[in-house]
Amino acid sequence: MISFSIVILNWNGLTHLQECLQSVYETDYESKEIILVDNGSTDNSLEWVKEHFSDISVVELGTNYFFAGGNNRAISHCKNDYLIFLNNDVKVDARWLDALNNCILSKPKSHIFQPKILSARQPTHFEYAGAAGGYIDRYGYPYCRGRIFDIVEEDTGQYDENVALDWASGAAMVIKKTLFKELGGFDEDFEMHMEEIDLCWRARRNGHKISFCHSSVVYHIGGGSLAQGSYRKIWYNFRNNWYMLIKNLPKHRLFRSLFSRYILDVIAFKRALFTGKFTEAKAIFLAHLSLVKEMPNLFSMLISVIKLSKIFLSIKTFP
Repeated sequence: MISFSIVILNWNGLTHLQECLQSVYETDYESKEIILVDNGSTDNSLEWVKEHFSDISVVELGTNYFFAGGNNRAISHCKNDYLIFLNNDVKVDARWLDALNNCILSKPKSHIFQPKILSARQPTHFEYAGAAGGYIDRYGYPYCRGRIFDIVEEDTGQYDENVALDWASGAAMVIKKTLFKELGGFDEDFEMHMEEIDLCWRARRNGHKISFCHSSVVYHIGGGSLAQGSYRKIWYNFRNNWYMLIKNLPKHRLFRSLFSRYILDVIAFKRALFTGKFTEAKAIFLAHLSLVKEMPNLFSMLISVIKLSKIFLSIKTFP
């Protein structure tokens, strides 16, 4: 039996915890622990958890380290072999861990997994953040099965196969603890949004596989930290996607891919501007401006990636 450490990151999420934590707590699975990691909440959510779930481990960070930093700091408190990063606005099916256990045991070459993510508000349909597993297109845009742009599909069993993925959603990501440590955890430069895609991409570059577990089902409310269409979400979307591409694209594709992405981002900016979506246009523009300001750091990152690639190639060809 696989042992799980369920890490729930919280920041002023009292309402979500009151709605969702009970289902996680009541999961009937022998080898599990629940760890609530708090990013300096001020809404009495910690007091509520301690009062109603006294046997849940609580890690108080005292300040907001965002998604990446908060989850990274939880690992030293985790005792079990597999980590589950679960958003505080996620409810779970009663047998979700049994299904994950069976899926993991059936796929010994995979070390990252994602359950099926349905909408807590419309359980017959997929939820935007993860749905039936993530992929990355040729231009570096992440997308999910079960989601077409902003429209989510009804779950009719059309994706009920435990297929290989490009990335697993951070709303409900399962990863072997030794691999998470080997990869150095989430990149805290991302702060929040796409750090899980970056982590999965780095894992795949190192030869690890990512799998979908369709029989394990969770229900995500969504929009708890960043509302869909908000300025900050759009800003993180564009800024962090460029970070991810610079870090992970093969060097022979990097400049051509970034040039294509720049053209597409300009088109997105103009479309937002001419359709009156001024918040979106502003977020795209300022995301690119922030990249210009951070160019020295990004350039150093790029040089490091190229040097590592050369070292790797020299090792591969060493007699």
